[in-house]
Amino acid sequence: MYPGVLSLILALAMHHSIAGVYDSGQEVTIEGVVAEYHFVNPHPFIVVNVNSERWTLELDNLSELVEVGMTKDTLKAGDRVVVRGSPARSKPPLALYVRKLDRAADGFRYEQVGRSPRVQFLSK
Repeated sequence: MYPGVLSLILALAMHHSIAGVYDSGQEVTIEGVVAEYHFVNPHPFIVVNVNSERWTLELDNLSELVEVGMTKDTLKAGDRVVVRGSPARSKPPLALYVRKLDRAADGFRYEQVGRSPRVQFLSK
């Protein structure tokens, strides 16, 4: 699939309810390397390489992420991350709504707590 087409599909999907796109009754954990980080409205997203697959990970809305201190520089290509989230209802589900993201290199953690995001640095 062409990157532009994927971006359009994601943009359209992000305007629908999270529950309509993602299966909150399931959780998937992946580990990979950030290839892209798009700090965009309405929902920032990350593209992560997991073995030979590219996963697209959707975060909470931009304004809430800004409130908790995230910026366009929070994540960078090359960051190794472990992510837990709700898989997309589409098949194959190579997309997640992020519930928790850890970057062990510096102890960074992003997580959903109830309906709000939280960012913290955990001690090593």
